[in-house]
Amino acid sequence: MPAFPTLCDTAGVRPTPFMRTARLSLVTLVTAMLAVPLHATAQQATQTDTVVPPFARARRLSAQDVAKKKEGTFFTGLPDLSSDPVAGQGLGVRGAMFFNGRRSDPLFAYTPYRARLSVAAFATTAEAREFAARIDLPYAFGRPWRLKLDLKVGDNPANLYFGSTEATLGPLTLPSGGATFATYKDFDVARKTLRPGGPTEAARVTDALSNRFGEQELMLNIKADYALGGGRWRVLGGYEIQRLRYRTFAARSADAVDPVSGASTKAPNGISLLERDAQQGAVSGLAGGRVSILQQALLYDTRDFEPDPTKGFYFEVGNELSAPAIGSEFTFDKLFVQAKAFRRLPIGPRTVLAGRLGVGNIFGGNAPFFEFQDQWSPDGSVNALGGARSLRGYRANRFLARSLWFANAELRTRIGETKIRGQRFALGVAPFVDAGTVRDRWQDLDFSRVRWSQGIGARLAWNQSTIISFDVGRSREDRLVYLGIGQAF
Repeated sequence: MPAFPTLCDTAGVRPTPFMRTARLSLVTLVTAMLAVPLHATAQQATQTDTVVPPFARARRLSAQDVAKKKEGTFFTGLPDLSSDPVAGQGLGVRGAMFFNGRRSDPLFAYTPYRARLSVAAFATTAEAREFAARIDLPYAFGRPWRLKLDLKVGDNPANLYFGSTEATLGPLTLPSGGATFATYKDFDVARKTLRPGGPTEAARVTDALSNRFGEQELMLNIKADYALGGGRWRVLGGYEIQRLRYRTFAARSADAVDPVSGASTKAPNGISLLERDAQQGAVSGLAGGRVSILQQALLYDTRDFEPDPTKGFYFEVGNELSAPAIGSEFTFDKLFVQAKAFRRLPIGPRTVLAGRLGVGNIFGGNAPFFEFQDQWSPDGSVNALGGARSLRGYRANRFLARSLWFANAELRTRIGETKIRGQRFALGVAPFVDAGTVRDRWQDLDFSRVRWSQGIGARLAWNQSTIISFDVGRSREDRLVYLGIGQAF
């Protein structure tokens, strides 16, 4: 696997000219793309435009995408395989059914699809189970409304937790304290090493599962938005209800390594980091409970094709409010502001420069720890920070705190296209750079202590609407591989 140059400073290492140039390029690129409003150009009047509803006319697909768009109903999907020491061997499937309608439909050239049903099902030989389904209806029933329904039932024992304050920006460390680790590889070796147990632990323990926790979730979400200004503006309202339960793995038998002989063995796991933080009053919500949320958002969107844009601008201000008055056991208010920009470059058959900037904050002293793990967006929630949709060179939830900002830039280049038995496939590559940081207070957000990652990805567009992504991300701490459905942003 190729090694990618690291853009982050390590302790005592002076950044190279390449590192400084790459950082400056990302900041300049994202700032330039997001600072200049991208107004949708008026479409020339055609016979088709005369019958297109006025609420949709501002967002037409490119002529190339319209020509390649598949009519009728079709299916896409891929298998989901995994292996985990807690969850066991896993097998699942992620797929979608699309209904595009016919070319005679006035909205054919103005929607990514008329309806989409997405389904994900997954199970392992041990504890993990998940079923998720989503229905998305742009311009439902030929009206300005877009309707979305999400359902999820799951049990995931493989969640990661490194803390919930800006102290997570520091080096990796074990819950038992002591040494710090510059790389996740060194950290992984250390947490499996047997050590003497503390006051509430067994005589000799391992920390192999000390940064892990399990989550059981039952979730229902309903959203609707209304199009204004020819489809450029949308006003959204939604409601989500969740029932959550959490567990840690203290005293559970886990992998261990004898520090003297180097032999692999089993030992009780020590105290978990999440449990320790809960006992010290640093976090709340470990007992789980009912979460009831009202969602509101204002969106401005001129992208030509949502799943894989070639041009346009997307801006949103989103808010999630949870309070006992609406049946929740928690009180918090989450605000997230995000902007994305896409510009087609005159290089090759399809080369797109894509950029994103996001800023978020959680208000409320009773905000549970699990709400720190993501920023809600009508366009797809973002793990904060780390993982496939934010800092791809770091583990999921590596950096958590009340406030954050992050930025991403990609150069998406189409290599070639083909049709196989009526199915259209297009292959591309996408080098990327990510950056971001977290703070305990939004007033302290600045450009210091920024964490960087970079890498390269492959993109396979299947009938245009399904984007299969394969990314290799690298940071000064780790190197990770991701396989999923959809662009990172």
